[in-house]
Order: sequence, then structure tokens, then C-alpha cells
Amino acid sequence: MSDATLNAAPSRPVRKGDHVFLIDGSSYIFRAYHALPPLSRKSDGLPVGAVAGFCNMLWKLLREANEVGVKPTHLAVVLDHSATTFRNTIYDLYKAQRPEPPEDLRPQFKLIRDAVHAFNVACIEQEGFEADDLIATYSRQAVEAGADVTIVASDKDLMQLIRPGVIMLDTMKGKIIGRDEVIEKFGVPPEKVVDVQSLAGDSVDNVPGVPGIGVKTAAQLIEEYGDLETLLARAGEIKQPKRREALQTFADQARISYRLVTLDQNVPLDTAIDALCVRPTEGERLIRFLKAMEFTTLTGRVASATGVESASVEPDPSIASARALGETAPAPAAMADTAAPATGAVAALPELHPSALAAARLGAARAPVDRSTYETVLSIDRLRDWAARATAAGIVAVDTETTSLDPMQADLVGVSLALAPGEACYIPLAHRGEGDGLFTEGLLAGQIPIRDALAVLKPMLEDRGVLKIAQNLKYDWLVLARYGIEIAPYDDTMLISYVLDAGRGAHGMDPLSEKWLGHTPITFDEVTGKGKARITFDRVPLDRATAYAAEDADVTLRLWHALKPRLVAEGMATAYETLERPMVPVLAQMERAGISIDRSILSRLSGDFAQSAAALEAEIQELAGQPFNVGSPKQLGDILFGVMGLPGGTKTATGAWATGASILEDLAEQGYELPQKILDWRQLTKLRSTYTDALPSYLNPETKRVHTSYALAATTTGRLSSSEPNLQNIPVRTEAGRQIRRAFVAEAGKKLVSADYSQIELRLLAEIADIPALRKAFRDGLDIHALTASEMFGVPVEGMPSEIRRRAKAINFGIIYGISAFGLANQLSIGREEAGAYIKRYFERFPGIRDYMEETKRICREHGYVTTLFGRRCHYPDIAAKNPSIRAFNERAAINARLQGSAADIIRRAMVRVAPALQASGLSGRMLLQVHDELIFEVPEDEVAATLPLVAGIMERAPEPAARLNVPLKVDARAADNWDEAH
Repeated sequence: MSDATLNAAPSRPVRKGDHVFLIDGSSYIFRAYHALPPLSRKSDGLPVGAVAGFCNMLWKLLREANEVGVKPTHLAVVLDHSATTFRNTIYDLYKAQRPEPPEDLRPQFKLIRDAVHAFNVACIEQEGFEADDLIATYSRQAVEAGADVTIVASDKDLMQLIRPGVIMLDTMKGKIIGRDEVIEKFGVPPEKVVDVQSLAGDSVDNVPGVPGIGVKTAAQLIEEYGDLETLLARAGEIKQPKRREALQTFADQARISYRLVTLDQNVPLDTAIDALCVRPTEGERLIRFLKAMEFTTLTGRVASATGVESASVEPDPSIASARALGETAPAPAAMADTAAPATGAVAALPELHPSALAAARLGAARAPVDRSTYETVLSIDRLRDWAARATAAGIVAVDTETTSLDPMQADLVGVSLALAPGEACYIPLAHRGEGDGLFTEGLLAGQIPIRDALAVLKPMLEDRGVLKIAQNLKYDWLVLARYGIEIAPYDDTMLISYVLDAGRGAHGMDPLSEKWLGHTPITFDEVTGKGKARITFDRVPLDRATAYAAEDADVTLRLWHALKPRLVAEGMATAYETLERPMVPVLAQMERAGISIDRSILSRLSGDFAQSAAALEAEIQELAGQPFNVGSPKQLGDILFGVMGLPGGTKTATGAWATGASILEDLAEQGYELPQKILDWRQLTKLRSTYTDALPSYLNPETKRVHTSYALAATTTGRLSSSEPNLQNIPVRTEAGRQIRRAFVAEAGKKLVSADYSQIELRLLAEIADIPALRKAFRDGLDIHALTASEMFGVPVEGMPSEIRRRAKAINFGIIYGISAFGLANQLSIGREEAGAYIKRYFERFPGIRDYMEETKRICREHGYVTTLFGRRCHYPDIAAKNPSIRAFNERAAINARLQGSAADIIRRAMVRVAPALQASGLSGRMLLQVHDELIFEVPEDEVAATLPLVAGIMERAPEPAARLNVPLKVDARAADNWDEAH
């Protein structure tokens, strides 16, 4: 409907009792596009899949399925006018990384506007504003007039508008979204959604947020502090150092994000809300459009509903042809309204050209997800049939359902399989329920006995001719390994996504599904509940369990079809095959092995730390001159700045003194004793609560060992992270940290072997930046820090004062991480000008390092990523940001990523090779831990002498043959009874 037509049409003021429907047209378009395989108009090949999906969705909303239960009095489809809006003046990179619309979607935008007009529905768009802002303004006006509003959308950005009288309707799920659903998604009510989004950011729209803070953490912070500004004002009170520093560093970035995500509810509207009144569908007009589009099925539905004889209606001649739209018509992929979506095993089409195969895979992956087609397998014959078909197809997606997130303690509840998009099943094995006569030895009757089911599944899951597809396979690998099944071969969609897009978004199944398939899967919370009401999966009814579990396998297979072709197309297949995929069994075996701890040492340390903390408290009280609660930030602030009058005091929004670590560190560096004692006390109490008290709780009741979990897709650089418990953050340079490491011990008759790369990132700096002096020093085995000090300060290496060497060491390592003059000054307790002079002199003496840094920044700005020596891409899309703090952060990260990422790749390559080499040499040592540049093994005492040189040799030669370094790698390997002594 054109503006002129709309203005001439009758209008009716919105009043109390009315119901206004506002359809997020852009959301409808893209969901329609991704929900269907490619469709083309038969007569000329014009792409019309999105138009077909949009028309069917709009017709269903208007005529067939109004889940809200009321008829709208006013209704409009609201569209984005253009990519540039007022938000681009706030932040020029807003939505900058969004790709151009697919080629086959571009000609459909005008056709969809024509479709809305044909439905006799108001079509609203306005230059300079997003559809969300128009929806926000219309919603406000309707509520003020006493009307109710239904926003037809699923976009989380619109959830901030929900209030009494305003709800959202997700027609794809048939789900109404109100206040409770918003709280479930964001952890806060609608009025605080903007605060959470300003912290968490949005990678899709390039809203920066605060690095390291996700939605869950943001919700916790906003619930605690009330709103964004209060949180930023009181950021110094936050105990977690990284979180506190991020909030303080990126406060302005959070404020910019707040403005970006806040919807404008006061747009000066070109079209009044009164003009949105519902008008009857003009059957003949709509049929003329549908016939022109060649939508036969929908034409028949409209004709039947409106009583129009469709045979007598001619197609609308004004509907543009493919040539008129400026498009070259592609070969028809499927005929609109006549061809069914592909559901067969696309992998079984070897005669297709690779590009056609990729298109076929993607089309099949995007076919609508229909959970009603999933099968619950309850007989051994049906299971054999599924296994046989998987073996014949040569490809199957696999997922497990269990009773716990800990794979070392989880009981297997069921297995799901998918053979092709839409063809999936769930095999329940250990579900329980309530009711008489339902149980066989405590299990729900009718399920296949687990031993019988696994006997059928095992040959297929271990068949080298069947490719198994999984999402986060390491978990399933560990679970099934405990039942005697070792999955091979395999692909992992999480790792494929990670190697393609590290730094550009999340790699979990749900976000990947929404991004690549346009489909939002059922969440775990939806089937098991939350909090105290949560049930384990074995208590979930079979129909709900099937919908959830089979969908996981179905979506995983679809993601594989969508993502796998990109590996070759983008030149990332080698990185995936050598750096990611081989790590799954390596880490799984490490996690399964676990490590022993000496509880008596930890118990004694807890007591010692408690006594030391008490002694520190006494010293603190004495220095303060009065008793107070050392753990109370308020009381501490009153002592430091109120009673003692120390400098640098600032107050939070609540009026209390800020006492964060950075403030205490500044005071300690100025020579004040009390702040340093507080820092010592805080570190000691944290070590006690995090490690000495907590580690025994992680002991597995069966193995009596601690089994940490390693995340493969958690960092942009490829570094692994450890959790439950985190064994990578135990301090190595403090006595307290070393004491904790002594509690990690070898079993009787064995030793712990530590193999640690020496200065690997400095060696890589010398290699990648091509610094002749540093390269030669490493080749000659010289003391690199002494050499640097000699080069910088003109001091002979022999007899060099330790203080001079320490300063050179601080600069050497600091340069890698982009240390500033301020940071170096704090580290060396010197003036900022002196520190700045050191850094300047360093770059003058080693000019290649500055050139390397500038070249790295240039490459990253040009491509959006940097590449490691082994082909890993580390993406930093915000490196060209105009905001100085965002830009500087990404520049430092990119410079470091080439070094840290290459180091991470090297240790991964070593880890993959160690176990086969040990086995080939007849040695039985097991790799237990990876901590940054160090590998920990447990080795029989009589094998230590043979193991040490073998492991060190493999680690030092790990880059070969992919890269042959001019700078040699050096590994220090030692054996001892505990981790500290071996390090």
C-alpha cells in the first residue's frame, strides 16, 4: 500500500478495547527465506521462496491461526527502510559486519512489498529509522489510547517493549512472549533488558557491549546494582578483577551500546496509527497477485475463503519480471508451490558439481523443521533398521541424553540419530516416570534394554565407513566411552564453526541454528524446567524427550550441511583437520584419566591459609588502629579514606568509598602498607575458597581423581580453557600457588612429568617479526633477558645486576601483550616517563618489532582477522572502530593473537602426536593436563628416563612439517612426585 493509497484509505482512531497488531516484516522475510528450500517461478526462474513463505505466514496469521485469540482492529507490516539510521551517527560500525542479502533474496524485497499491498494491509517504513523504532512508537501510542498491542516477532530487541497491554507473538513457535518469558530469557524484566543488552552487546548488530560479559553475568550485575549507570559508578566494588577492569575500561563503550539498543518510542511518524485500521481482504486483488507469482496452492486457499472463482481472475500484469528487477534468472532449484523440500541424504549425490552439491545441502538444511515427523524408537527391529540405514548412507548425526553435565558421572538416558534433514529419531533407554504398571525394575516400560540397544549401535558408531556428525562431540565421546564405544570417524559442527568464525560469534547449537538455519530449537530448560523445579532428563516424558533430542540431531546434521562446504571454499579445511578435529579424543582421554590429589595436603593448607589470613587480619586491625570487618568494602573504605585520610578516594553512587583492587594496588604502589595487607588477605582467602577448600569436592566418587573439563571453542586464539575445576589459574609465581600444586600427586609407583615450552611466545616473536639479534640469541642458547638488557642499556651480560635483567624481562614479556608505559611503570615501580623511555629504547633497538606490530594491525584492519603460522584465523571485527578504547583493545589482541595463537597451535600439534608416539615406543605414560605452555603426564617410575626425551622431542618438533622455524623451540621436562616439584 503506497503512502498515497494509505492516506486516502479510511481510518479509525485507536481507542480503548482495540487490539493493534504490528508485524516485524523484516523478521518475517528472513525467517520465510531460511524456512524453505530455494524456490523459483516456473515461467522465468525468478526467485520467489521468501515471497511464498511470507505470503503463507501472513495468510495464516490473518485467517487460520490467531494464537492470541482476538481479531486485530489495526494491523501493519513494518519494514526497515534502509541500512543507515540515526544509530550509525552514534556508532559508525553499527551493523557494519552484516553481510549483503543473498543474491536470490534481493529481487524478492519489492515483491514482498507488493504482497503486503495485495493483502490490503498497511505497509510501513520510514527513512532514518529501523522497523523496531516504528513498532516501539506505535506500541506506545496504542497503549496510551487504551488499546492492547501484539507485536508479531521473535526479535529479542523488541522484548524491551513488553509491558501491561503489550505482548509478543512468535508465530513460528506458536508462543506468546510476556513478562515471564522475558525474565526467563534475559534474567531481568523487560524494563531492564536494555541495561543487560548494553553490557552483553550483540555480535549480530555489532553492538560492542563490554568484553567478557555475557547475558547471564549482565543480568546478575543489573539485578544487584539496579541499572547500568549505577553499576558503572560502582564498578570499583566488584570483586572479580577481570569483570571489574572490563567495566571500568569499557564504561563509555557500554554507554554507547545502551544508546544503540534503546528503541526510539517517539519517532515523528509519517503515517498515523489511525490509518492502520484493518480492511477486508479483497479476494480478487490478492488472487491476481498470487497467480502472477504462480502460487497455486495458496491461490486455491484464498479463492475458497473469499468465494472468488479463481479461474476467471487474470494474473496481475504489473508484477515485475526477473528482467525488470535487474536480475539474471537462475536455473530453477525447485518450482514454487509444486516441488517438495528435499529430505533425502544429500551426501549421496556424487554426480553433482561441488557448487551444486553445496547449494543442495544448504537448501535441504534450510527446509522447515517439523518435529511431528520424529520417531520414538521402542523396538529392537526399528533400531536395527535405523542403524542399517545409517550404515548404508555412510553418514549419521548422533547425540546423547544423560542425567548430568559431567560426562564422567552421567548415566546414559537415550540416543538420537538423524539420517537427513527432517529424518530423525530418539531411542529412549533409561527413562522413568510415575503411574501404576509402567515400570520394569524402576524404568519406564517399553524401552529397549540399554545393553541390547548399545549392541546394535556400537558397530555403526565405530564403523570407519560411517561418518558421525555431532555438536560438541567430546561430551558424547566421553559418555559412550564409559559404555565401551569409541566413536570414529567424526565431524564436530561446533569445531567447524569455531575454525571458520572464531571471534565472530558463539558456536553453540542454538545460536548456530538461529544464524544459519533461521530456526530456534527447543531449549533444555523448556523440557526439564529450571531451578528447584528442574528434573533430570530421565524424568522427561517420551514425547517431549523425542521432540527435543531428535531435533538436536536433526539440527546438527543441517548445520553440517550448511557449514562443512565453507571449510574448502574459505581455505580452512587444513586448519580444521590438523588443529581442531584431532583434539576431540586427545582431550577426552585426558579428562577421562584425571589426576590424583592429596587431600591431607589441601586440608593442611586450608588450615595454614586460615591461620595466615587470621594473622593478616590482626596486622590489618593494628595498622587501622581499630577493629573492623576486613571483608566489608564499606568499613574498609571508611578506614582508608575516612579515618586514615589516604589519597585517591572516590565514592560510588551509594555514597560508599570505592575499594576495588585497582584502587588498593595504586595505594600499595605509593608505599602504604595497609592496602597491600588487604590485597594479600584477599588473595589468600580466594585461594582457600577456590582451591584448598573446593578441590576435594571435585573428586570423582568412582575414580577418586579430579577430572577437569577442557573447552575447545572458548577463545579467539585457540587456547584451551579449563573448568570444573579450573586448573589453569593456579598461581605459579607465588609460594601459596606452588603449595597448592604440591597437592597434585602421582599414584604410587609413578611420577608426574612436566614438559614446559621455554619462552615460546618470545621465540615466536623473534621468528614472525624476523628480529636477527633475538633469533641468533635463541639459536645460541643465550639468556634472552640478559641479552635484551645488554642491547638496551649497554651493560655487559657477564656480571649483570639482577635488577637490570628483571627490567628487560618485564619489557620482553610486556611487549607481547601491548604493555603501556603506565603498566610497565606499575610493574617495575618506576616513573611513567622512565617506563616510556624504556619502551621507546626497546623499539629503537629492535625496530622489526614495531614493524611487525604495525603490519599486523594493517592486515587485521584489511581482512578483519590475523592468521597464525598454521592457518588459524583469529577474527577481530572491531579493529577499525572509531571508539579509541575499542580500537586499541582489538589492536593489542590482534598483535598478541598471532603469537599466542601460533603457540596454542604448536602445543595442540604436540598433544595429538604424543599418545601414538608413547604407544609406538611401548611406553604407558598418560597425558593428564594441559596448562598454557605445559603438559603434565603420569608415568611409571621405570619409564621416566625413556619418556622425558621422547616427549620433549615431539614438543620441540611439533611445528614440522607445516612450518620449519629458524628459531629453535626448547622444552624443559622434569619428573617428580608432585606437580610443583616437576615444574
